[in-house]
Amino acid sequence: MIAQGDGVDDVPVIEQRGLFFEEFAVGTIYRHRPGRTLTEADNVLFSTLTMNGQSLHLDAAWSAGQPFGERLVNSMLTLSTLVGLSVAQLTEGTIVANLGFTEVAFPHPMHLGDTLYAETLVSAKRLSASRPGEGVVSLAHTGRNQDGDIVATALRSTLVRCLGES
Repeated sequence: MIAQGDGVDDVPVIEQRGLFFEEFAVGTIYRHRPGRTLTEADNVLFSTLTMNGQSLHLDAAWSAGQPFGERLVNSMLTLSTLVGLSVAQLTEGTIVANLGFTEVAFPHPMHLGDTLYAETLVSAKRLSASRPGEGVVSLAHTGRNQDGDIVATALRSTLVRCLGES
């Protein structure tokens, strides 16, 4: 990337950032690409880092005898990745805080080696009554695997900066 002061005049400089409150449009769907393939290494690392020793995520022999016949991706890794895929496009540098998650669901399992694709619907927004220069944006995240199966959904409430606020 060429930055100002590098001796090049009239060159546009673009810095990746999320959206400010005013830039969110209710009813808009953002597709976040590329997707992310969740590997065995990702699953084991995330599960052990978060102290989740669930055999369904870590024990291949035990999982082989369970209904899915294999280990599954930790659902919290799926949720974290779903939200993470949206960051660069929606909230990088403009978020103040996550306010909460509701209606989290995992209607289809993620298998090791599946690729997660994310999209987000802006479902509502309002200026904050208690925090001038900030607004509350409601986001409906949907994660799909490479076959288009919905593997995760979540409603998320965020506090974001308004334009011109720092």
